[in-house]
Amino acid sequence: MVYFVRKSAAVLLSLFLLFAALPSGEADASENDKVFVIPVEQTVESGLKAFLERAVEDAESAGADHIIFEIDTPGGAVDAAGDIASLIEDASVPTTAYVVEEAMSAGAYLALSADEIAMAPDTQMGAAQVITGSGNAAGTKVQSSWEKNMQNAAALNGRNPEFALAMADPSVDLPEYSAGKGELLTLTASEAAEVNYAEYTPENREALLQELNLSNAEVQEIEVSAAEKIARFVTNPVLIPILLSVGSIGLIIELYSPGFGIPGILGASSLGLFFFGHMIAGFAGYEALILAGAGLILLAVELFIPGFGIFGLLGAGAFIASLFFASYSTLNIAVSILIALILSVVTVIMMFSVFKKRGPVKRFVLEDSVTTDEGFISNENRPELIGQTGKSLTPLRPSGSMQMGDERLDVVSEGGYIEKGRDVKIVKAEGSRIVVRDINE
Repeated sequence: MVYFVRKSAAVLLSLFLLFAALPSGEADASENDKVFVIPVEQTVESGLKAFLERAVEDAESAGADHIIFEIDTPGGAVDAAGDIASLIEDASVPTTAYVVEEAMSAGAYLALSADEIAMAPDTQMGAAQVITGSGNAAGTKVQSSWEKNMQNAAALNGRNPEFALAMADPSVDLPEYSAGKGELLTLTASEAAEVNYAEYTPENREALLQELNLSNAEVQEIEVSAAEKIARFVTNPVLIPILLSVGSIGLIIELYSPGFGIPGILGASSLGLFFFGHMIAGFAGYEALILAGAGLILLAVELFIPGFGIFGLLGAGAFIASLFFASYSTLNIAVSILIALILSVVTVIMMFSVFKKRGPVKRFVLEDSVTTDEGFISNENRPELIGQTGKSLTPLRPSGSMQMGDERLDVVSEGGYIEKGRDVKIVKAEGSRIVVRDINE
């Protein structure tokens, strides 16, 4: 009996040691997990949205188990923020927003849209009131919609919507968090953790991965490509009117310059950047490029083969339509085109007043002149004929011919009819016009 007990104990101890030596299922899963880190940096705008769409799609296609959005943004456009928030909410894998510097304004909205929020020490999140381009608060309708979006994003993941509302509405009074009436709420990392607006406050990414139980996971960072950096730069709402203005003014100045020089290169490059950036960002398709090309060709036809303005109007219409096709915002592109048009008109006026007729404009204006200094003589003046006399060879009615010595002259009478064979006197000689008078009267 004692032997049986000892034998059983030895077997159980061996089994225990065997299972203890085996890696746990949790460790295996962690080692096989894939974590994708996606940066959310600089201004929130449509170019950022295009990059995040590509990044999330790449992560999902690669079988990501978790996505970490590392946020450092002062905010940006409300419409772009709404699209990006939907992208984060609809991701098919768990998401964590990790605030590495700041998540202000639209950035706070993006952070609230993730499944979890982590904030590094000395970071902040909040101050999310809608501000117009002129620096003033947005209208009541827009502000009300934005406040609802902020509250819904907070409630979606079990957070108190009051704090999200205080970030967007300065009338909400939360003095215990330095957000008195008239001030927007901005939470530090410790305050966010206290009110359940941050699940973690890790020092760095490695600490966050430990908090997420993903310390052994394969981490892959998705970087912004060079083309996407250009796209983000040129699709910035502030830069678009500058690109269109430089493009149109450069081409206009080129018309007044011989050959193809720096203004033409700058103009063509600016317009090329506009279309390239919008194509990379996914806003413009080939139809926009085809329309733009057709518009430029028609404008060139109008310039070199005048067609009563028809080709010019069709060309301008096609090119403007291509800008609308390429743009992500009808209002933004309309304002940008208006700015470029005003500056272009001013440039044309200056070109005409300063440089007069130069470039292709000269094709339509006859500027050559013939002068006697260059050897061109249209009519020879003969003042020495004045006072000379002769006889009319033909009746003068009032024009005809006279004989003066050995020379025959074409003349006109000073008054009325002069018969053939009458004595006449030359009283005026202006170029080819010689005037005579009947001296027999």
